[in-house]
Amino acid sequence: MSSNPLKLLPLLALAGCGFSPLYGQSGTQTVAQQLDSVAVANIPERTGQMLRLSLETALHAAGAPTQELYSLNVTYSIATAGIGVQEDTATTRNRLSATANWSLAPIGTPGAPLATGTASTEDAANIIDQQYFALTLETDTVNQQLADQLAAQITAQVAAYFETHPNAG
Repeated sequence: MSSNPLKLLPLLALAGCGFSPLYGQSGTQTVAQQLDSVAVANIPERTGQMLRLSLETALHAAGAPTQELYSLNVTYSIATAGIGVQEDTATTRNRLSATANWSLAPIGTPGAPLATGTASTEDAANIIDQQYFALTLETDTVNQQLADQLAAQITAQVAAYFETHPNAG
């Protein structure tokens, strides 16, 4: 492979404009270290468990937190609407709209959130003449995709909070 010096120009331009990476050094701790100190509270239902696992994976890049300083509480809902309706009123495709409201609080003081936010996403699943197993598998796959997308949004929002509040807590 040959190296092209022109490929480095965008990086040099970013360095000159004051750009800093979101997960970089901020005050005394890195944002990644602060994210690693967030404990995710239980979220009810199977889909809530999926979201909780996705959040733990996204927040704890180095594995399980060594010291939990913050609690992330999430309320999660999924609404389903038929978007593919045939003449006989049979539904052939469902749109799933997922919404998660979250709050970040110091451990021990859940009534005093440091930050709150909302994340939302949509996906769809076909339901044409599928056997129960296939329909369940497709629904689980869509629910996992929704959880992963919401976890990424929430992690970015919490990271942005820590970036602007490096000494939170």
